[in-house]
Amino acid sequence: MNVAIIGTGYVGLVTGACLAKLGNKVICVDSDSKKIKGLEKGIVPIYEPGLRALISDNVKRRRIYFSTSIKEAVGKSEVIFISVGTPDSGSGEADLTGIEKVALEIAMSLKGYRLVVEKSTVPVETGRWVKKTITTYIKGKVEFDVASNPEFLREGSAIHDFMNPDRIVIGVESSRAEGLLLKLYKPLNAPVVVTNIKSAELIKHASNAFLATKISFINAVSRICDIVGADIKEVSCGMGLDKRIGRNFLDAGLGYGGSCFPKDLAAFLSISGKLGYDFKLLKEVKKINEEQKSFFIGKIKEALWIIKGKNIGVLGLAFKPNTDDIRNSPALGLIRSLQEEGARIKVYDPEAMDKARREVTGIKFCPDPYKVAAGCDCLLIATDWDEFKKLDFLRMKKLLKRPLVIDGRNIYDPFKMLKLGFSYICIGRKGV
Repeated sequence: MNVAIIGTGYVGLVTGACLAKLGNKVICVDSDSKKIKGLEKGIVPIYEPGLRALISDNVKRRRIYFSTSIKEAVGKSEVIFISVGTPDSGSGEADLTGIEKVALEIAMSLKGYRLVVEKSTVPVETGRWVKKTITTYIKGKVEFDVASNPEFLREGSAIHDFMNPDRIVIGVESSRAEGLLLKLYKPLNAPVVVTNIKSAELIKHASNAFLATKISFINAVSRICDIVGADIKEVSCGMGLDKRIGRNFLDAGLGYGGSCFPKDLAAFLSISGKLGYDFKLLKEVKKINEEQKSFFIGKIKEALWIIKGKNIGVLGLAFKPNTDDIRNSPALGLIRSLQEEGARIKVYDPEAMDKARREVTGIKFCPDPYKVAAGCDCLLIATDWDEFKKLDFLRMKKLLKRPLVIDGRNIYDPFKMLKLGFSYICIGRKGV
């Protein structure tokens, strides 16, 4: 099939590359000409495991190419995915300016039937506005359909998630649109949920809000564990073995971050309020997440007494491992708070340092974890990269001013750290 992807961010690029791998001819469009020129030269603007190789392979097979022209994409493609950003407008409401602009350009370019698909995460009823925009600005009597096909890709494992989905959700208004999307996704042989557009839009927001709720719940339980001396790792394990609950998203830590959960939770709260429903549960989820960061700062202060003038090493800048995404990263919030207290910060992350340099000033970026540790009063773990789980702590002990590790991701065994001679502080576990 001939497919267009408008927007080449994390979702757009992965979707385009994977659809090309399935044998489709894909054109990826972006208004950023510098990004498009880079992609044509093999420069992938984001880090996602396996993505660079996947794009390169499909370029060679002539299944994927890049353009800045929406008109070209509409002319050559039967299915057009809108995958542009929908950032928080500042009030919690999603900024849909990019969606409207793309819908307008599609309308101006339509010459024959096309299926226009929302891939971006959007508030319920966005599909109605996309359809209205196209209907208003279309030239002549040209048939088209609008559909919703939310993505459920996790950064760091996005290619695997696309190729092995738990389910595929398509919201449609016609059998023609349904048939096209079923044909497109048939090679994946996955369960398909066919519904109306509004239900599909809600499935995405409700899913992310529920996962954020699981994270905040286990973080709240970790506070109880801290007080009574229970172990949140054991509690999570015992809970997660219940098939009704499941083990995923039950890891206590610094709270959720990234571009999805904070934005989608805020957008879901905003649209719920507009519809007349006060979603108090989600307000509490957000509050717990914000408090978790303050809770961790409190642990640092308790361990160091005075923050001002201390040298503090931070391992991890991305909001989660296996990505370079620093949007709403708990690590950056932590660093800024420590800077306000007068600390001197050294940092390392395997992939996110280039992006962090543009966001945070006044800190020292180091080439490896050991350079971070040298001369520091304590070492903080802010992202649970596998690399950090394999550190030589005997070497670390010699480099640190004092053998103090404060772990915001609970990646080490407290008793092993004790045997190595460390003071080890974590979340919801008995520190040593």
